[in-house]
Amino acid sequence: MLNLKIIAAGKLKELFYIDACIEYFKRLRTMAEVSVTEIAEESGRPDGLEREGDKILSAIPKQAYVIAMCIEGTMLSSEELARRFERAQVSGVSHIVFIIGSSEGLADKVKQRADFRLSMSKMTFPHHLARVMVLEQIYRALSINAGSKYHK
Repeated sequence: MLNLKIIAAGKLKELFYIDACIEYFKRLRTMAEVSVTEIAEESGRPDGLEREGDKILSAIPKQAYVIAMCIEGTMLSSEELARRFERAQVSGVSHIVFIIGSSEGLADKVKQRADFRLSMSKMTFPHHLARVMVLEQIYRALSINAGSKYHK
């Protein structure tokens, strides 16, 4: 079974985001092993982004395929993301990691470690909402690969 991990800066506090994440975890449990690692936000400190970057890098499993969520990344359709998952699995990847930075973004060293930089949009979203959006797109991509009607 595919292991998917989200490494996110910050702790969800708003109940509506928490509830949405719980719903997607329920939906995903038969399709993949999904986990979230929250790292403390360091925003406002002079070296905050670098400190977040160190924590993120240390949380990445060895030999994981890493997708960094960044506005300057490539935009994909849901079908293209599904194909990326398929290609990763066929090539022997067992861990896919999505990284969501803080409101200040991601440290350059994290972006450099990424195998792929993904953008959801040119628009800016709250990074806590991004977590829900990533979970939904993971569910959609796995549903597409399973031939489910969810995507239609």
